[in-house]
Amino acid sequence: MIPDRVVARIAARAAGTALHRLTATRYADADLAAPRAHAATHEGTARLALTLDLPYPLDISGTLRQLQREIRDQVARMTGLDISEVMLTVRRLVVPGQPARVR
Repeated sequence: MIPDRVVARIAARAAGTALHRLTATRYADADLAAPRAHAATHEGTARLALTLDLPYPLDISGTLRQLQREIRDQVARMTGLDISEVMLTVRRLVVPGQPARVR
């Protein structure tokens, strides 16, 4: 059995890699924070919840759907778990070249 924290780290790495691949050519100077992940595993399945930054402007819904697919596929391939859910939360939208706003 793979610990939840290990599955979460794999998911966070998969999200970062996929996000970089999907956006690096247009948004190389965007100051995106590393994705954060939480995983809950039970009897060979896992539910993933990730929080991430996205560069703006971009097709948000299309990018999130692609990220969900890639994260699910990569985590399943690396762990052998059936991924039942990949929930993504956008922490902030980052406009490249502009300073981050903090609340």
